[in-house]
Amino acid sequence: MTAPPLPERAGRRDRARLTTLALLTTVTAVVSSLGAPLVPSIAEQYDVSVTSAQWALTATLLAGAVATPVLGRLGSGRRRRPTVLVTIVVVLLGSILAALPLGYGPLVAGRALQGLALGLVPLALAIARDAYSGVQQVRVLALLSVTSVAGAGLGYPITSLVAAYAGLHGAYVFGAVLVALTLLRALRHVPADLDIPAQPVDLVGAATLTTGTLSLLLAVSQGGVWGWASPTTLTVAAIGVVAMAVWARWSLRVAHPLVDLRLAARPGVVGPHLVALVLGIGMYGLLSLAVVIVRAGGPDSATGFGLDLGVGVAGLVLVPYSAASVAGAQVARWVDRRWGDRLLLPLGCSSFAASLALLAWHHDHLWQLLLAMAVGGLGSGFSFSSLAGLIVPHVPSAETGSAMAFNQLLRYLGFATGSAVSVVLVEVYGGGSSGLLHALLTLAGLCLVTAVVSSGRTPRRSRRLR
Repeated sequence: MTAPPLPERAGRRDRARLTTLALLTTVTAVVSSLGAPLVPSIAEQYDVSVTSAQWALTATLLAGAVATPVLGRLGSGRRRRPTVLVTIVVVLLGSILAALPLGYGPLVAGRALQGLALGLVPLALAIARDAYSGVQQVRVLALLSVTSVAGAGLGYPITSLVAAYAGLHGAYVFGAVLVALTLLRALRHVPADLDIPAQPVDLVGAATLTTGTLSLLLAVSQGGVWGWASPTTLTVAAIGVVAMAVWARWSLRVAHPLVDLRLAARPGVVGPHLVALVLGIGMYGLLSLAVVIVRAGGPDSATGFGLDLGVGVAGLVLVPYSAASVAGAQVARWVDRRWGDRLLLPLGCSSFAASLALLAWHHDHLWQLLLAMAVGGLGSGFSFSSLAGLIVPHVPSAETGSAMAFNQLLRYLGFATGSAVSVVLVEVYGGGSSGLLHALLTLAGLCLVTAVVSSGRTPRRSRRLR
């Protein structure tokens, strides 16, 4: 049989590689969707509080926050392909662990291992940058960015429907099957590594950052259970503060830090970094509390609010968010061309504040939740799609990767913080409908303040620094 012509074979390889990269970013989003809609089911099945069950999401996001810069270093140069493959294997093991009915602790541990999937997105983008050039590169990077958002919008309803019909662990079995399929594709189609030296990995920085963030999130999320002034809470919080201080000092002194903190104070990048952190908190605060409202028992229940709907409906809340995020990114480009980039972050933060306020005052019907999520999606499209374009012109070319790694780290830390503190805020404000109202308005106020601050921290684009 005659072999196909070389251009045809090259085209097939190119399509297979692009499909594999898109699958990497999509499955990452689907794996992350195995958190928020299932939190109430986890609380019910394992007889734990919603605050404790929220760690099935927070652990994933926290692991992703630390794993992203570490995998970025590990996956440089000659180590990129093995890093991608080993990471998928670890995510698969985490999916299997979460799927087994071994108890609440193993479930959270499995979810933490799944969090490493979040670090695959920058690696997929790096592979695309090296494999494509010119207009094709721009199109592929845009496609991968969209699939990560669309994958979340697809993953939430699908995993929720699977959980509704196959149970909680059935949803994690579904996730494990998707990860296994991704591994098979990656084994065949992830390209060979670049023949350049790999970057060193700052293990001390990774350890101190993990200790600091985990300790602070534990203190915030469990303070109500332990007692806010209890020795346990104060000790854990102190460990977190000290660890973060050690991490910052170490990162400023070491030759190859996990992330370069010196870039954080450059003109033009402070605003985008602040927005990444705060809107990360707002995004997962909005998402987590919307799911709680969908699943809670109603105005006459112990919570004093809720729609008393199933897990399948809870998975629908991210669909308008994802669709509006894609639309918001398109509108942001139009606003940029017409009025410049100074409006992008203030508009994005204001939209997030509006969505949180809308949910605070109107959450008695499902359509009100879907509307609030759509408004939040517009804010996401305006903000998150603009961060890279706002940062890149203000940092030297050689430091672009480090600057974006720090921004990604702040974004994931914001996600983990929002996941951990959203339900806690409701309890701090006394619980019930009043606690929900004040928690959402607090998050809205935080986003609104950030809108004001970012308007003065985002200078117009200049030529790239050299």
